[in-house]
Amino acid sequence: MNGPDGTRNTGTDRRAGPRERDAAVVRALLELHGRTYAQEAGIRLRNTPVPLYRLLVLSLLLSARIRAETAVSAARALFGAGLGDARSMAESAWQRRVDALGAGGYRRYDERTATQLGDGAELLLQRYRGDLRGLREESGVSERLQRFPGIGPTGADIFLREAQGVWPEFAPYLDRRTREGAGRLGLPASSRELARLVPGEELPRLAAGLVRVSLDRKAADEVLAAARV
Repeated sequence: MNGPDGTRNTGTDRRAGPRERDAAVVRALLELHGRTYAQEAGIRLRNTPVPLYRLLVLSLLLSARIRAETAVSAARALFGAGLGDARSMAESAWQRRVDALGAGGYRRYDERTATQLGDGAELLLQRYRGDLRGLREESGVSERLQRFPGIGPTGADIFLREAQGVWPEFAPYLDRRTREGAGRLGLPASSRELARLVPGEELPRLAAGLVRVSLDRKAADEVLAAARV
């Protein structure tokens, strides 16, 4: 909403110019909440088969109605149990997957998710030989991601928000959830305007921070206080 002077009305002190104010907010956001979910799960994201597969697993876990911290913990438990690549996941016993998810605290959906992980790994091996870079080369990537069991629109968004750092043709990938976070901080509502606030390599961190803010009003208040706006 615009104020009488034509600037966005954010309910905060706008003594600084809009650009300076937005820059201060983004700096605070990246400092406080700019760690990507892949980083939290111990994934060193690169355009290679194993990190991309692990991101797919993490995206599945994060898309369930469960705390993000629990999903990240479950991903770490799966990878720590030797289930960090498509072939190992596909060849693993169902109970082994259930046990790893349970060790990570992912108990509410553990049995269904264990089945989805096994079926998804088999699909990846059959269609792309375990390498998601084959999917990248096709059209309709978001829709193709949703062919994996457990990956719906939310899971596809999660994957592409994080993958845009290594798949730059999808950048800026700032979806509805990230724009909700931007609204809480009084930042631009347009994906392209938001993308101009950071270097291209920082887009995954910006997206992750905005998602956290969209999920936690306290986090938004912390960012605004740190930015002193």
